Amino acid sequence: MATLAGPLARRTASPALQFLGRLFGEKPLGAIGGIVFLLFLFCGIFADLLAPHGANQISPINRLKPPSWAFPFGTDNLGRDVLSRCIYGAQLSVIIGFCAAGLATGISVVIGILTGYLGGKVDLITQRFVDAWQSFPDLVVLIVVVSVVGPGMAQITVTLGLLLGIAGSRIIRSAVISVRENMYVHAAQSIGASTGRILWRHVLPNVLAPIVVLFTTRVGAVILIESALSFLGLGVPPPAPTWGGMLSGSGRAFMFHGPWLALAPGLCLTVVVYAINVFGDALRDLFDPRMRGSG
Repeated sequence: MATLAGPLARRTASPALQFLGRLFGEKPLGAIGGIVFLLFLFCGIFADLLAPHGANQISPINRLKPPSWAFPFGTDNLGRDVLSRCIYGAQLSVIIGFCAAGLATGISVVIGILTGYLGGKVDLITQRFVDAWQSFPDLVVLIVVVSVVGPGMAQITVTLGLLLGIAGSRIIRSAVISVRENMYVHAAQSIGASTGRILWRHVLPNVLAPIVVLFTTRVGAVILIESALSFLGLGVPPPAPTWGGMLSGSGRAFMFHGPWLALAPGLCLTVVVYAINVFGDALRDLFDPRMRGSG
């Protein structure tokens, strides 16, 4: 009985606990990246409670104060607390990142599953459109769209969702093409199951792994692109604090007088994007059976 306790415990453990055990055991760097990402997500959601000061609370007497116990990240040229502005910037980045990545993943799933399963002329015509879409540089398209419709959170979210969603459909399509040749799909077709039922009950559950990985990588890409737009002055308009806007505004103008103005948002941006990418790589390795190893 004692020899069966270990295998029985592993067999009866929930899939979530098994996944967490593999994540921390096989991919500790990815687990740390996931924890850092969740920490930034927590700070973004509860920014109103965690920020010690208001995002635009001006205090001229505290102008360009270096980092201290009172202001851990220092203050900017208007006396605003840089730590508070970084926390509120995480809130905007999290909202835009999750919304745009969710929209992009949904578009990729719809296009990838339909074209990958149906094939034929539908797949041929759609993929030529995807080829034409990918030929346009993403940043140039974003600059043109924002210049026409104006800067704002909704415009950036929708544009990034379309740009990344159409391009990412190739990944889902390749996974669907391999799944549709399995025997259980042919068995469902032979008994007369409808196309919608086959896609929902048999194809979609078996391509969830690349969908999850695609979503995590898209979050980091969206945050990085949104920061680039804000740095160019085409992102969320002020006075809303964004990491890219902080780098472009007071961070660039006063970086020699106060280096912390550029270091604080730059480090936040670097850490969160690196953490998301490392976490996404770990998810890819854990979900892909070809990369799990003999252990």
